[in-house]
Amino acid sequence: MSDQKDLVYLCCANDGKLWLPDHSLPLITKAELEEMTLSSYVIGEFDGKEVHYIADSEGFSVDAFDGLRSQLSLPPDLFNLAGRAIQLDHMRNTQRFCSLCGGKNSVDEQHTSMVCQQCHTVHYPRVSPCVIVAVRRDREILLAHHPRHRNGMYTVIAGFVEAGETLEQCVAREVFEETGIVVTNIRYFDSQPWAFPSNLMIGFVADYAAGEISPDYEELTDAQWFDLDNLPLVAPEGTIARRLIEEARTLCD
Repeated sequence: MSDQKDLVYLCCANDGKLWLPDHSLPLITKAELEEMTLSSYVIGEFDGKEVHYIADSEGFSVDAFDGLRSQLSLPPDLFNLAGRAIQLDHMRNTQRFCSLCGGKNSVDEQHTSMVCQQCHTVHYPRVSPCVIVAVRRDREILLAHHPRHRNGMYTVIAGFVEAGETLEQCVAREVFEETGIVVTNIRYFDSQPWAFPSNLMIGFVADYAAGEISPDYEELTDAQWFDLDNLPLVAPEGTIARRLIEEARTLCD
């Protein structure tokens, strides 16, 4: 039997997906990793075990790759490290050339970045900040349905932060633009790295101030107030959206 200290998590990423034989993140021995004769490097540690990222997916069964959402049941810290592997893979694919001189970039494993081989400029992974907010009105929560959610799932409002904008300003703007609702008492809740492909979700709770729902049908298919004791299908466990919905319920108790 292998020593637990000899085990490592393997994150092989390709095109926004992970290699998940048996539908789970592989936990293998260091000897097995060495036998694969693939270049890997450590991107973190979970439960005393190293987490390795492998960039070269050649030789891995295509049928065994699946999206990160399938791993939402993982412990949050391990889920985030798996997401980090996907974000690093995204960096390698989208930042192959220097934006200053056009030279070819190569991976700097020590600093988790890309370095231009001509002008030596360092390019770090691009992370896009997004706000996500649970808006409360008494015992109701504002939820929206997006066209991409074909299973009928409703979720809280979210959107990208614009240049020169505070997070709180972004919360107020996104809620108003997408639903016509004005909010107040905006306060920070928590955050979650979200590798789809390289976002950082920054969660808030806010209170209803004014307005009637008027959905932006270019972004949404529907938006409604829902009683917190009678919710539709909502975001799955493991997401910050679900935790925000649960937090809204807790605040009403």
